[in-house]
Amino acid sequence: MPQFVDRVVLHVRAGDGGHGCASIHREKFVPLGGPDGGNGGHGGDLILEVSNQVHTLVDFHFHPHIRATRGGNGAGDNRNGARGEDLVLPVPDGTVVTEPDGTVVADLMGVGTRFTIAEGGYGGLGNAALVSKARRAPGFALLGEPGEEKDVVLELKSIADVGLVGYPSAGKSSLISVLSAAKPKIADYPFTTLTPNLGVVRVDNDAFTIADVPGLIPGASEGRGLGLDFLRHIERCAVIAHVVDPAALESDRNPVDDIRALEEELAAYQTALDHDTGLGDLRDRPRVIVLTKMDVPDARDMAELEKESLEQFGWPIFTISSVAHEGLDELRFGIWEIVKKYRSEHPVDEEPVAVLRPEPVDKRRGKLGRKSAAKNAGEDFVVHTDNGTDNELGGFIVEGKKLDRWIRQTDFENDEAVGYLADRLARIGVEDALFDAGAQPGCDVTIGDITFEWEPTTSAGIDRTPDSRGSDARLSQTHRATAEERKRASQVRRGLIDEYDLGQEASRERWEG
Repeated sequence: MPQFVDRVVLHVRAGDGGHGCASIHREKFVPLGGPDGGNGGHGGDLILEVSNQVHTLVDFHFHPHIRATRGGNGAGDNRNGARGEDLVLPVPDGTVVTEPDGTVVADLMGVGTRFTIAEGGYGGLGNAALVSKARRAPGFALLGEPGEEKDVVLELKSIADVGLVGYPSAGKSSLISVLSAAKPKIADYPFTTLTPNLGVVRVDNDAFTIADVPGLIPGASEGRGLGLDFLRHIERCAVIAHVVDPAALESDRNPVDDIRALEEELAAYQTALDHDTGLGDLRDRPRVIVLTKMDVPDARDMAELEKESLEQFGWPIFTISSVAHEGLDELRFGIWEIVKKYRSEHPVDEEPVAVLRPEPVDKRRGKLGRKSAAKNAGEDFVVHTDNGTDNELGGFIVEGKKLDRWIRQTDFENDEAVGYLADRLARIGVEDALFDAGAQPGCDVTIGDITFEWEPTTSAGIDRTPDSRGSDARLSQTHRATAEERKRASQVRRGLIDEYDLGQEASRERWEG
C-alpha cells in the first residue's frame, strides 16, 4: 500500500577516489622507460534532482543508507582509473535539505533543479603526474581521498496556491473532493486525513492547486496532534482558507473562536523559509473564510448568527455545501481572483533553473601555481596552540581543508611520499608559520589525523638529492633523539635507572622524570 512520507534522515556517503599507481615502464630495448603510473578516478557524487515523477519520500524511508561508487585505481602504461558514477536521486518538487541541527542547506523548487549533497573524493595522482626536475622517477603515488560522508534531513513541503486549514472533521476533505479530481478518505470521525492531499481546481481555461492539510487543534505549533508534521505544508501556500463547521457538536465552540484559535497557531509557527519562498510571514498571507455544511439547518442558522462577527476579520466569506454542491462556483471564482492577483504580483521567473552545489574545498579541477600558493598561504591554513599535548616542548595544530586532503592522500609507509608532503607544506608556508607561532624543534605538530615531531632541520621545499625509489635521504639525516630517548637520558642523569640496563624501561610518570 503506498505511503506518504514527508520527512526522512539520509545517511549518505560519496564514492572514494581511486589510488594512483606507482609504475615504471619496462620494455625490451627501451632503457630508462620512466614512470608510467596512471591517476586514480574521482569518486562519484550524490546528487538530488527534482522530478515530477515522484511525489513522496517513501523510497528513502525504506532505504536511508545511500552510497555512490568509488573511482577506479590507476594502472601502469599511463592508464587512469575510471571515474565513479554519479548517483542521481529523484525527489519531489518542494523538498528542503537541512542539516541535523536544522540549518537549511537548499530549497529545491522547479523540475530539473539539482543539488550535490555529497562530493566524491579526489583520485590520487600516479607517479607519471608527479614527475618534476627534482623527481625524475617518483617511487610513490598519492592515495585516493575518501568520499564525503554526512547525515542530511529531507523535508517535503507541498507547493499549492491555496491551503485549507481547520479543525478535524470541518469538511476539508469533502470540499477538495468536489472542487477537484482528488479522492481523499472521508469519514465521520476526527483525523480521518493523515496525509496532505493535493488537487487541481479548474476555472474556465485556468487552474490553481489546493492542498488539504490534516486537521489542526490548539497547541499544534507546539507539537500537539499532527500540527508540527503538516504545518510545513502551508508555508508555500499563497492563500489560506479557513474551513469552519458552524454545526460543530461541541457546545464551547463557535466559528469566531475556531478561527481565532487557528490564527494563534499560525502566528506561533515560525517558518524557516521566509527568505526563500518570498511569501512572507503566515500572518501576512491573504485569507478567506469558508463556512461548510450549509445543508444542515443548524449550520445555516449559526452562520447567520455569527455573520457580523465574522465580517470583523475583513476577509471574504463563502457559505457552501459539499453534499448539495451549493456555493461552489462562487467559492471557486472568488479564490481564483485572489490567486490571480498574487500571480500578477509574483511573476514566475522563466530563467533556466540554477544548479545548486555546496561550497567546494577549492577549485576541484584547477591547479594552484607556486606564486598563487604563496600569495594565498594565509587563507589555506591556520595554526593553533595544542593545549592537550603531553610533550614538554608543547604542541601545535595546523588546520586547513587543503592540508587535511594532502594528509589523507599521503602514504606514510613510503619515505619519498612523506618527503613530497614536506615539500608541499614548506612551499605553502607551514614551517614559516610554525616558527612565527613559537614552535621549537621536537614539539608535536598535528595536521588532520597525523601527529608528528617537528624537525625544522630537515630541509624541505628545496631540490632533493636523487636517491633510490621510495626513499628520501633527507629523512635519515636527522639524529635528534626521540621523546622516549630524551626521557630515558634524563632519568639516567637522575639515577633513577641504570644506563647500561637496556632492558629496563623508562618510567612514564611525570613526577619521576
